[in-house]
Amino acid sequence: SLQPEAYSFHFWYSALHAICSICSASGPRAHFFPHRLLFFPLFFRGAFSVVRRCVKISSGQEYAAKIINTKKLSARDHQKLEREARICRLLKHPNIVRLHDSISEEGFHYLVFDLVTGGELFEDIVAREYYSEADASHCIQQILESVHHCHVNGIVHRDLKPENLLLASKMKGAAVKLADFGLAIEVQGDQQAWFGFAGTPGYLSPEVLRKDPYGKPVDMWACGVILYILLVGYPPFWDEDQHRLYQQIKAGAYDFPSPEWDTVTPDAKDLINKMLTINPSKRITAAEALKHPWICQRSTVASMMHRQETVECLKKFNARRKLKVSFVFSLKVIHMYSFTFLQESTESANTTIEDEDLKGKAWRFPGRVSARRHAICCCFPSPICLPYTSLCVSARKQDIIKVTEQLIESINNGDFESYAKICDPGLTSFEPEALGNLVEGHDFHRFYFENALSKGNKPVHTILLNPHVHLIGEDAACIAYIRLTQYMDGSGIPRTMQSEETRVWHRRDGKWLNIHFHRSGAPSVPIK
Repeated sequence: SLQPEAYSFHFWYSALHAICSICSASGPRAHFFPHRLLFFPLFFRGAFSVVRRCVKISSGQEYAAKIINTKKLSARDHQKLEREARICRLLKHPNIVRLHDSISEEGFHYLVFDLVTGGELFEDIVAREYYSEADASHCIQQILESVHHCHVNGIVHRDLKPENLLLASKMKGAAVKLADFGLAIEVQGDQQAWFGFAGTPGYLSPEVLRKDPYGKPVDMWACGVILYILLVGYPPFWDEDQHRLYQQIKAGAYDFPSPEWDTVTPDAKDLINKMLTINPSKRITAAEALKHPWICQRSTVASMMHRQETVECLKKFNARRKLKVSFVFSLKVIHMYSFTFLQESTESANTTIEDEDLKGKAWRFPGRVSARRHAICCCFPSPICLPYTSLCVSARKQDIIKVTEQLIESINNGDFESYAKICDPGLTSFEPEALGNLVEGHDFHRFYFENALSKGNKPVHTILLNPHVHLIGEDAACIAYIRLTQYMDGSGIPRTMQSEETRVWHRRDGKWLNIHFHRSGAPSVPIK
């Protein structure tokens, strides 16, 4: 297989032209097809799709390709895919991730987008040395520009949230790009109608929660939530209980508490109030927001003071989001081992599914009672809550925490033998060391045990913060937590690393085995 990252661009680009004629003459292959795109390792893997970096051989231009396995899609999912492609083809704006091509082949559909390499906007902010109210104004201005372009073209995004706000590159001042139009809808003018219940809990508007007719104003409500977070690092509406969260939103029950809001200018608060107006007909539009003094007169109106407290709060907010995403992704992995979905949705793991998708959906566990109730928690939006009768829920959760601690201890001690006994032979994982690829089996981890963990480069102490355990049937569970690892570096100086982890456990013959884990943040092995 070609490994272009190991060589200069000019070397491998020339090689592509040399092999181009061979590939086109011999028909489609695993990494080539008639449109002459060359695919490289995974960026992301979802339930029905993967995202890969790709290169157009004729020009050397890089793109990101979302590859959907259409063999697994229902008729409804096919309609959604066609809708997403149709909407994305319509939108051409510097602040929107652009669709360059939509290609159908037998069993697969390829959506070829801009390659955006800067990561999430919110992650970039916490890495900055300086962040002010004026910076927040510039960020929301770009978001509003993208929303305005959508609305002018009759598109409502319906899922504005931090995960969908990306940066074009890692360069300073890179453009903010709005992504993921999987829930977007087409509307006529200022049409208001009931288009279904869709979005992400903390960003849903009052009219959606009331199941009233809605339209473009739902995006402006979400912009208000995002702007609030940009200024103080936490959301305006928050509760562990989803029902109470929705009551807060419907009542518009938010405020500007001291001391963090004392240093925010009145103009910034005024714009938030206009965005978070309960009555959608009185809510500010994207065009009006772009003319607000705090946006268009930023240099004289917005404060330039560095907001360190906002950055610190935003770090915690980002950590919670990562745990939530990795937890729900892990739930999708579980069914590969012992569970069956009656149906699946193509929507984002961190997104409330549409009304139409709820009809007839359930999770089936062999030999279990079929009754289920849907519950999307604010903190960890699991699609279901299960009634248990055979075992004490609290005791079983403690068992999961205990076996997780045992596994971490085996890593700390460099004890591969103990580690292998706790992990399934087919263990799958996403982790920083794997560079975005899904790793399967023990061999990848054995290398680190033999060459790093056993060489005296051992963590001194590990703490699992806020472990959340979700039991799934009698024989499966998922745990999400923040892992703090304290260790001595090569100079004898104490250091601390943080990572966000999710582990999926499956009980076989009375023994819990780790079948999948997802880690983001710091690598497992401390750096000297």
